[in-house]
Amino acid sequence: MNEILENVYQLSGVVLLICGIYYYFHFKKIKRERKLTKVELFFYVVTRIAFLLFAVSSLIKFLDNSY
Repeated sequence: MNEILENVYQLSGVVLLICGIYYYFHFKKIKRERKLTKVELFFYVVTRIAFLLFAVSSLIKFLDNSY
């Protein structure tokens, strides 16, 4: 169980890093408001899922270490 949690934690960190880098360069180039493209929407959803996985796995990992 702990190995799976550690893998999810590391995977979510990598996904957050990749999406963050993508967002930085993409939105630096495009500064005006408009409707999201399919790729942007995909990364938006993936980032939200990664944040959720990161938060849940961090919480479970913290609670597991405290007992």
